[in-house]
Amino acid sequence: MQQDAPLWTPSQTILATSPMARFMAAVAGRHGLVFDGPDAFHAWTIAHPDLFWTAAWDDCGVIGDRTGPALVDGDRMLDARFFPEARLNFAENLLAHAGKGPGDRPAILFRGEDKVRSALSWDDLTALVSRLQQAFAAMGIGEGDRIAAMMPNMPETVALMLAAASRGIIWSSCSPDFGEQGVLDRFGQIGPKLFITCDGYWYNGKLQDVSAKVAAVAGKLGVPVLVVPYAGDAATLAAVLPDGRTLPDFIAPFIAAPVTYAALAFGHPLYILFSSGTTGVPKCIVHSAGGTLLQHLKEHRYHCGIEPGERLFYFTTCGWMMWNWLVSGLAVGATLCLFDGSPFYPGGEVLFDYAAEERFAVFGTSAKYIDAVRKAGIVPKDTHDLSALRLMTSTGSPLSPEGFSFVYEGIKPDVHLASISGGTDIVSCFVLGNPLKPVWRGEIQGPGLGLAVDVWNDEGQPVRGEKGELVCTRPFPSMPLMFWNDPDKAKYRAAYFERFDNIWCHGDFAEWTAHGGLIIHGRSDATLNPGGVRIGTAEIYNQVEQMPEVAEALCIGQDWDDDVRVVLFVRLAPGVSLTPDLDKAIRTRIRTGASPRHVPAKIIAVTDIPRTKSGKIVELAVREVVHGRPVKNKEALANPEALGLFENLPELQS
Repeated sequence: MQQDAPLWTPSQTILATSPMARFMAAVAGRHGLVFDGPDAFHAWTIAHPDLFWTAAWDDCGVIGDRTGPALVDGDRMLDARFFPEARLNFAENLLAHAGKGPGDRPAILFRGEDKVRSALSWDDLTALVSRLQQAFAAMGIGEGDRIAAMMPNMPETVALMLAAASRGIIWSSCSPDFGEQGVLDRFGQIGPKLFITCDGYWYNGKLQDVSAKVAAVAGKLGVPVLVVPYAGDAATLAAVLPDGRTLPDFIAPFIAAPVTYAALAFGHPLYILFSSGTTGVPKCIVHSAGGTLLQHLKEHRYHCGIEPGERLFYFTTCGWMMWNWLVSGLAVGATLCLFDGSPFYPGGEVLFDYAAEERFAVFGTSAKYIDAVRKAGIVPKDTHDLSALRLMTSTGSPLSPEGFSFVYEGIKPDVHLASISGGTDIVSCFVLGNPLKPVWRGEIQGPGLGLAVDVWNDEGQPVRGEKGELVCTRPFPSMPLMFWNDPDKAKYRAAYFERFDNIWCHGDFAEWTAHGGLIIHGRSDATLNPGGVRIGTAEIYNQVEQMPEVAEALCIGQDWDDDVRVVLFVRLAPGVSLTPDLDKAIRTRIRTGASPRHVPAKIIAVTDIPRTKSGKIVELAVREVVHGRPVKNKEALANPEALGLFENLPELQS
């Protein structure tokens, strides 16, 4: 991509005084080195992981006992362990700034559409965490137990997570718009000791009732339920559950005291996140406390340049790893700005209203949101005071070149725009912004510090100037500890290490640019990504194929209008036609059983679906045909002629 000039160039002040610049200078001084720029520094961080991650620990002020080696078995990615003898507590590090200034400083600000505004000071937050950890202890929930939460992105959710982490309890969450089966497919695998839910939530101006879903999920999980008041009647909902109680009742017996922190291994499990469920129920990805903390501190402090007291916002739900990323901002002293609801209710300006009112320093969102603002004709630079905004980040799907241009033309001309990409798999980013490098239209600035990111072709050779697989060739702290219920790591190995031996293969098509940046061209696997939200085909199949009218289904993501839209192909039962009523019934089933995000843009009837000789449907092959690309390994198919049914379909041209 030929470009005459970058969209943004760091100022001399940023080049000299940003946290990334100061850290680079400190490392150079510590080891008697000279770095001729950020790329040279990055090369050093991947060549000397033990020195780099130790320096990051010290510079970020991690609270813990760092004894023993920084890395063992670093030549074997599946077996590598960072700081195996160190001990720390994740919650203690996130609450460390509570004692570094007046306690009435805001730790969390919250907006729930146009219905609710609230805030928690650092003192309020620590007091709530103290009472919650005491309540968990009284229930007998402790180290290694799991808590599952179906919650909005609200302050109480953050406090509940911190209270769990303070005791070594493993936290797992999803958003309340998931259907009953979607919730059970996740939490049913991990055996939680407690299920936490809200009493309702707002979306697009409408109150969403969750009572029937909560009762059904609670009955099947068979555990106590904690109901957090938000948009409904918590007391009434708790009263009809076999072992339900409200949050106020839960903490009523306890008085705030200094928070206590269990000293846990660096590799102690912190979170269970879930894959998108492409080939079955979602995989349960277990992330460590130390790895998550250190990776997030690095990204927030250096790549985002966040200083204590700055306002950090990300538009996310509790079912996306960006929520986990966002809340770690407390560890650098940021004030978290939370939002729950539709970003376009009552109008498309609501998030920019919030940004102007609370003076966001960092505004994180999805590529689809930026495109939607552009298409809606909203020009925030003309209507909102965004003088405090210095960084805008975009993820979820690749940000189009037009999206890059719009940020500078329509939002703020002198903002640092960072397109970022990583995922649930690493609860962080492989490639992201760098405040010491220019921003070029359509390009991610580069890999994260300490991450040996590369692009390989099918033969396992590094390539430049052509598309290939995004890989990471050396271990890093936020690699998953394991998958839950995967004792021999077979699922873990299959997910990332079967393509290339001892090399993490992420499943993205990527390309290096002439500027040393990267372009992500989309997923190279069957994951769907409409509107920047990763979802899995299996979750759609679980709903559709229970309908008697549908014999079989296949789902793909079609590149469309700078995004990805979900296309569902159905092979119907004999004598059944895809009438408007059946189309509506399929959509309703998916919406209620999975989530609104799973509803396809197109539903198309076909007479056959291609499958392998072992009977597996071949989503990737169909996706290639739909996009006019050649299909590899047709010899593996039992019915390769079926691929012709998906060529040049008129329904997919509009």
